[in-house]
Amino acid sequence: MDLDLAGKIAVVTGASRGIGLATVRALRDEGAVVVAAARRPTPDLTAAATTTVATDLATADGATQLIEATRREHGHVDLLVNNVGGGARLSLAPFGELDDEDWADALATNLMSAVRVTRAALPLLGRNGGAIVNVSSIGARRPDGPPLAYNVAKAALSALTAGLAAELARLGVRVNTVSPGPTRTAMWQSEHGLGGQLAAAMNVPIDAVVAGAPAQVGMVTGRLSEPEEVASLICFLLSGRADNITGADHLVDGGAIRSL
Repeated sequence: MDLDLAGKIAVVTGASRGIGLATVRALRDEGAVVVAAARRPTPDLTAAATTTVATDLATADGATQLIEATRREHGHVDLLVNNVGGGARLSLAPFGELDDEDWADALATNLMSAVRVTRAALPLLGRNGGAIVNVSSIGARRPDGPPLAYNVAKAALSALTAGLAAELARLGVRVNTVSPGPTRTAMWQSEHGLGGQLAAAMNVPIDAVVAGAPAQVGMVTGRLSEPEEVASLICFLLSGRADNITGADHLVDGGAIRSL
């Protein structure tokens, strides 16, 4: 299926690995011009993207730096993927042990990065219409367990999508959310991510946590999602094939969320 994305200017955040890198590659393969943002661009990202911007989007200045670099190089923005997520203080601790810094980090990384990048990009995005995809998490729909601050921040991101979809429709800008369940990324496979923390808490190898995650979360497919599967949905939602889809949350979770 030709998604008719050739020549479109796409900005992707959190792009150095995982879902972000898979999205950069998928957009490139569709012929898009991709501006990829990461705190530390990797050789893989540099090879895949048209332009890379090294910036920390958990800070107030990061969004301005990214969009100004995009404006200088390409003049406008057609597509935006807000994929920054996780956080330096991602924690399995219960509510009573989460301090203000934990909450501030979760909100800055998972919510405010998208708020700031979208706000900065809007003057360039609203010229000819466009599309935004915010990458949330099934944790937004299951906020009753750790990592609590992350789940709450992702729920706020999903709410932001719904609000922006209504407000930006007059500009011809569509806004959707993609919410992955456990995915084969560093979030689950790295000792510093959620998988590593769970492994340490359970005193088991991280491979055991990854292998058991689908059953633990209730993924009826019996396996983790692949980053490329999430990226494929993101690209579809950015395309004209999804021109009447906006304000919706789309799950890539192996059937884990079964509510209507």
